[in-house]
Amino acid sequence: MVTTTYQVQGMTCGHCVGAVSAEVTALPGVTEVAVDLATGQVKVISEQPLDAEAVRAAVDEAGYELVGA
Repeated sequence: MVTTTYQVQGMTCGHCVGAVSAEVTALPGVTEVAVDLATGQVKVISEQPLDAEAVRAAVDEAGYELVGA
């Protein structure tokens, strides 16, 4: 298992957390997603390293901005 923490900008509420979690969880190989709303950090546990652009696209789809890993 691989754990990666991403920094996401623009989340302000529980709905934001749910939207980001749903989109990132849908990526192949993702087994767990934990979002810390206060810090904007999204911890992702996956079976193998994820493609950064796939994660960026998932966060974009949810309506937020991936600003770092």
